Amino acid sequence: MRVIICGAGRVGQGIARHLAQEHHDITMIDEDGDLIDSVQNDYDVRGVVGHAAHPQVLRAAGAEASDMLIAVTHFDEINMVICQVADTLFSVPTKIARIRARAYLDPANSALFSKTALPIDLIISPEIEVGEAILRRIRSPSAVSSMSFEDGELQLLGMKVRDDCPLLDTSLDQIAGLFPDLLARVVGIKRQQKIFAPRGNDQLRPDDTAYVAVRKKETPRLNKLFNRSVEELKRVVIVGGGNVGLYVASMLEREPNIRVRIIEASSTKADEVVSQLKQTIVIHGDGLSRDVLEEAGADQADIVIAVTDDDKTNMLIGKLAKQMGARRTHALVNAHELVAISQDLDIDAVLDPRALSVSKVLTKLRRGRILSVQSLEDGVAEIAVGVTLKSSPLIGKPVDYADMPDGVTAAAIVRDEQIIFPGPDVRIETDDRLLLFYETTATRKVEQFFRVSADFF
Repeated sequence: MRVIICGAGRVGQGIARHLAQEHHDITMIDEDGDLIDSVQNDYDVRGVVGHAAHPQVLRAAGAEASDMLIAVTHFDEINMVICQVADTLFSVPTKIARIRARAYLDPANSALFSKTALPIDLIISPEIEVGEAILRRIRSPSAVSSMSFEDGELQLLGMKVRDDCPLLDTSLDQIAGLFPDLLARVVGIKRQQKIFAPRGNDQLRPDDTAYVAVRKKETPRLNKLFNRSVEELKRVVIVGGGNVGLYVASMLEREPNIRVRIIEASSTKADEVVSQLKQTIVIHGDGLSRDVLEEAGADQADIVIAVTDDDKTNMLIGKLAKQMGARRTHALVNAHELVAISQDLDIDAVLDPRALSVSKVLTKLRRGRILSVQSLEDGVAEIAVGVTLKSSPLIGKPVDYADMPDGVTAAAIVRDEQIIFPGPDVRIETDDRLLLFYETTATRKVEQFFRVSADFF
């Protein structure tokens, strides 16, 4: 697929790196020649220097023959104009724009983004995506990662396996027999630096991360199986009063038993946060200062969330807060090369806005009746939700561990709003919504499951 990415900043580079790995034909546009030189050296992409909203620049980037355009410059209005020009002059089929301003994202203004207004097919809002990811982590505190499906009734949790976990030395296909009422299923395993879709005879080992599909109501029991106790969340400290911090605080204010405090270094921004929140206490100060963190109560916090605009600052805040006594810490980190050292700093969870943006783009890229795609572990694996049509090669077949091709695991089936976990007696029917966990090397196999034409076998 031919894709133009407008904006070579962090988000643009994250998308380019992932799509280039899948061998798409990528062209990047940016006014900064040094950035373009950098991305051409680092990734397999072509670069064009110029203003991406100018027709001659889009023409030089090959807009007339492009399948998709992704506008992720730093300015919402420029991203909107880029999509308009791409549609009007070049008829680019799919247009994606990053929109950050909350005023544009208000549901009351949704008519702005339509074929008869601004022709934008998909809106990326990394701040809201990160905010939602933080809220999911807060609601599933024992998990190292959390994703929700079917309005939250089905979850995919990344659970760290301890050496006292009762599931150790047990084949995955035996877990259902040992716990017949447990509505959960291990669908992926990360072992050291490798993540893979397991088979039924695989076993969990200490220090693995097990990706488990689970019904929401079963999460307390799942926590017990992984020897994780869940304590009530009462005290939250957020460092950084930007869009992410403000969004998370506004959502947590709806929870009656949670007290939130925000630390913001800019006095102007701190005043803005105060004006937009009702119950949150805002502290003007440096989040890397032990005194300021103590004033905010970080030493007694259930969770400290560092979401400033500097990766290294966020990681150091997470480390310092943990040393002071915070139960858990989360840090916003854009640079993927820094994510690997987060565990050495005792940070419980790292939030990567680029990965969340990539997941949104992948949904548009994947072929067939795939409804959503989420990227895992820096793009090494994905989980997709797709609809099985009459022509799917899966119709009438079971999708247990042994029934799926290498690199693919069936997580759950949604049929008539009922969540069903795979087993030897469960067979796929037309119009099922099927959740699949897969290594990205198996992407084409997964796409074939949801294609209209049956040419897979």
